[in-house]
Amino acid sequence: MTTYVIGDLQGCYERLTCLLETLRYSPSRDEIWLAGDLVNRGPESLACLTWAREHAARVVLGNHDLHLLALYYSFNEPQKSSDTLEEILGAPNVNELMEWLRVQPVLHYDSVRELCLVHAGIPHIWSVARARELASELHACLKGDDYHSFFSGMYGNRPACWSEELQGQERLRVVTNYFTRMRFVTEDGTLDFAAKEGLDAAPPGFAPWFHYARNDHTRIVFGHWAALQGQTGNDQFWATDTGCVWGGALTAIDVDTGERIHCEC
Repeated sequence: MTTYVIGDLQGCYERLTCLLETLRYSPSRDEIWLAGDLVNRGPESLACLTWAREHAARVVLGNHDLHLLALYYSFNEPQKSSDTLEEILGAPNVNELMEWLRVQPVLHYDSVRELCLVHAGIPHIWSVARARELASELHACLKGDDYHSFFSGMYGNRPACWSEELQGQERLRVVTNYFTRMRFVTEDGTLDFAAKEGLDAAPPGFAPWFHYARNDHTRIVFGHWAALQGQTGNDQFWATDTGCVWGGALTAIDVDTGERIHCEC
C-alpha cells in the first residue's frame, strides 16, 4: 500500500481526478490523506467532499471546512463574497455530508511513521503530546452535544496567544486558530492573522511557525500556506499546499519516500 497526502483541494475536483490518474490510484491498494480545506473558492466543492467521504480518505479539518460547518449549523454567519459553498448547502444529502465532516479530527498522528498531519501546523510552544491532547479536546467538542455553541463563537482573532489558564470558548477558539489558521508567530506563540504571503512577509518580531526549534523530531505535514509553494527549508516540515485554486498545482506526497507528484492547475 502507498499512502499519499494531498494538499488543499478547495473545490478543485477536476484537478484531483487528474492527480489520482497520475498516481494510478487504486482504492484497494492506496490510501489518501487530505490536509484540510477540501472546500471553498474552487468550483466543485460538493464533488471533493463527496469523493473524500465515499473513498474513506483520512481527513483533517481546515479553516474553510470549519467555515462551511459554521454556516450550516449556526445560521448566523453570512457567507463571504469568495465563498463557493451554495452547491453543498443546497445538496439533498447535505445533512449526511455535514455530520460526516463534523466528526473529522484536526490532527492525525501516525506513531509508526512518527508523523503528524494537520492543516496549518503545530506551534513550537506545544509538544506533540500536548498538541494531540488539545486536538482531542477540540474533536470531543465537535462530536459532542454542544457543537452549535462552538460554531457560533468560533470566529475571532482573540485570544492571540495560548495560555493554560484559558477556558471555554476562548480556549477552543485559540486551539482552533493554531491548528487551522497559523502562519507567523512570535517566540511566545502569539499569532499574526494579517500576513499571508511567503517567508519574507513576516511582520516585525514574527517568524514562520516552523522556524522555531522543537524538542522532538516528529515530522509535521501541513497545508494552508499556498505562498510557500511547498517549501519550508526544513525536512521535518512538509508543506503540501501549492496553490491549486490560485492557478498553481495540486500536490501529492508519498509519506514514506517524500516523493512529490504534481498536477498543474
